[in-house]
Amino acid sequence: MNAHTADLDLARRCAAGEPAAWDQFVRDYRPVLYRAADALDPNGGARELADALYADLYGLRSTGPDRQSLLLSFSGRSSLASWLRAVLCQRYVDRLRAGRRLEPLPADDPVSLRAPADPDRGRYLELVTQALGRAVGQLAGKDRLRLAYYYVQELTLAEIGRLLNEHEATVSRHLARARRAVRVAVERELRQDAGLTEAEVFECLASVADDPGTLDLQPLLASQGADHETSERSV
Repeated sequence: MNAHTADLDLARRCAAGEPAAWDQFVRDYRPVLYRAADALDPNGGARELADALYADLYGLRSTGPDRQSLLLSFSGRSSLASWLRAVLCQRYVDRLRAGRRLEPLPADDPVSLRAPADPDRGRYLELVTQALGRAVGQLAGKDRLRLAYYYVQELTLAEIGRLLNEHEATVSRHLARARRAVRVAVERELRQDAGLTEAEVFECLASVADDPGTLDLQPLLASQGADHETSERSV
């Protein structure tokens, strides 16, 4: 049996327009999309893409019997959550690249008139993975714990707040700060240690973002929540 049979069934029911299925989808997967959006842009710039994605998921681009939901392209080879994150990430990267194409080219820079070379994606993946591991490792223990609760255990802000005796708004603020710190550290390492230019840093992050599954925080954070729970039980 397909490990994601339940996800596939939900996607097909949503694609068929079943109200109960859509209620379940919004309840279970809106937080997933918002987490993915916040990871792409801690300043909230990707949330509008997450909201806009619902139109294609529901099939609002067409009406009546010809309505085609984007969920029909979900094959069940991965979890529905992973598929949604990949779709959102691709749209975010496409928007960034479209924005770059609209920027005027410097008239005195003949190099910029050449077609951009395809990035060495394998090298980029390795660089970002290593930089990400070091950036997460440099965070304070409690910041890593919040990230583990949020991204690995997928707890809500309120649930994390209860575990850490913090207000929900405080948890949100600390998570946003930790995400910014990780991104700044990764970009700094790509510039200073890997010697990438600003344009190469952009292409590096955009290329890696095409496949978010390769940047899995779980190996880096999985032990954090368990260590905390063990400590709590021993007190």
